[in-house]
Amino acid sequence: MRILVIEDDAEAASYLAKGLRESGYAVDVADEGSDGLFLAANESFDAMIIDRMLPTIDGLSIVQSLRQNGNDCPIMLLTAVTKVDERVRGLRSGADDYLPKPFAFSELLARLEALLRRGQAAPAETMLRVGELQMDLLARTVHRDGRAIDLQPREFRILEYLMRHADQVVTRTMLLEHVWNYHFDPQTNVIDVHISRLRRKLDKDFDTPLLHTIRGAGYCLRAPQSAAS
Repeated sequence: MRILVIEDDAEAASYLAKGLRESGYAVDVADEGSDGLFLAANESFDAMIIDRMLPTIDGLSIVQSLRQNGNDCPIMLLTAVTKVDERVRGLRSGADDYLPKPFAFSELLARLEALLRRGQAAPAETMLRVGELQMDLLARTVHRDGRAIDLQPREFRILEYLMRHADQVVTRTMLLEHVWNYHFDPQTNVIDVHISRLRRKLDKDFDTPLLHTIRGAGYCLRAPQSAAS
């Protein structure tokens, strides 16, 4: 799942991003309001964590703009202001939750998980399926033909991205930008190493592979019935 963090305090943003990534989320970070609003309005996120006080455009204005334009992504506002009327303003602006600073990361994570559960309107939205491969986004489990596959957090994020783009060629650059959140040299072998480990876990003991390398292009996850014969 992909989370947008809009926070101008570099230390706080780094703390949030590190904790969320270690918890299995892909994280994009913006350090001021206008950049954050642009990302929020033009990219797809499962949830957003937005600081109340930001340069260029404040957090409340970002929330209001998104809601006015029909963006219903779950939003948590963060603030150093603890007055009740300030929290009420935040919720009335369209935020789904409001967390005062300082906070325990464990509480933020629990609140985020609650927002994501509320944001999943139907059971199908919590599951990804490609043929006999099934991923539960909330339980963070993967099964192939009923057999559990134990994945590391990075492997889980790679597989989630591949499943969301099943039957499409996914390039190394796409994976680096959406799973690692960095613009590495696309020739680096970090992707190949992780894909190799993931392929062993997905396809071991099965007659038909799901994960394919498209020479010179990238990778493709496809169900056996859609594979070329």
